[in-house]
Amino acid sequence: MSKKGANNEWVISVGDYVVYPTHGVGQVSNIITEEIAGMKIEFLVVSFARNRMTLKIPVEKIEISGLRKLSSESEIKKAIDIIKLPPQSRRIVWAKRAQEYEEKINSGRPEVVAEVVRDLYKRADKIEQSFSERQIYESALSRLAGEYAAIYGLPADDAISKIEAVLEKEDKKTQAAIERQAEELAEEDDE
Repeated sequence: MSKKGANNEWVISVGDYVVYPTHGVGQVSNIITEEIAGMKIEFLVVSFARNRMTLKIPVEKIEISGLRKLSSESEIKKAIDIIKLPPQSRRIVWAKRAQEYEEKINSGRPEVVAEVVRDLYKRADKIEQSFSERQIYESALSRLAGEYAAIYGLPADDAISKIEAVLEKEDKKTQAAIERQAEELAEEDDE
């Protein structure tokens, strides 16, 4: 994985997994030098298998590009803990919420992306999601699962299944609590 340099800076090597905020998890496939306008510029070549894309990022622009190393296991566990919390329902226009969700996804921070996954998750027996809700949910889920998969060495589909299993389990707990509460209220009304 990635190492720290002499000045405690992040040293990137070919084969390292990295996160680019707007594209998710990629792998450094090469480090090249090209001559552009008479100047030699060093680039990281990052491949994103999920969307079959390759980016060349100037090494001197890594920090401002937002490129970062993978989260730690503890950071991903915090993100998974976030999806276990009750969804936050917000009473604002969908277009505004959608914009906020997109910004959260593009932040590249797993705990923020996890909020989107949690808030847009819908049980199979609930009202259908709109097309745009489903797209944003799938984008957030894919982003979170990509990092989860890279950290734990899993295929992306397995990571998606594991995250959705957590969502489903928490949803069942919530539904059971609601049903218990309804039964208790019904019993109180009968008395």
